[in-house]
Amino acid sequence: MLAYRYLTGIDDAAFCHRVTGTLKSGWELYGEPSLTYDSARGAVICGQAIVKNNESTTCSESLNLPVL
Repeated sequence: MLAYRYLTGIDDAAFCHRVTGTLKSGWELYGEPSLTYDSARGAVICGQAIVKNNESTTCSESLNLPVL
């Protein structure tokens, strides 16, 4: 089963380091990143889907998806 996460954050070095950290821990990019502008914060917001093979064959609320 593939575990799925969607990372979001201000498009800055901290977000890039967060994505890089997930890649180092076995997650893979899934699809293209998305960008939008948040005028209230005056910042570009980035989103990137990631997936990781999980040995579990079923999805349930108890599946541990760590905060990334």
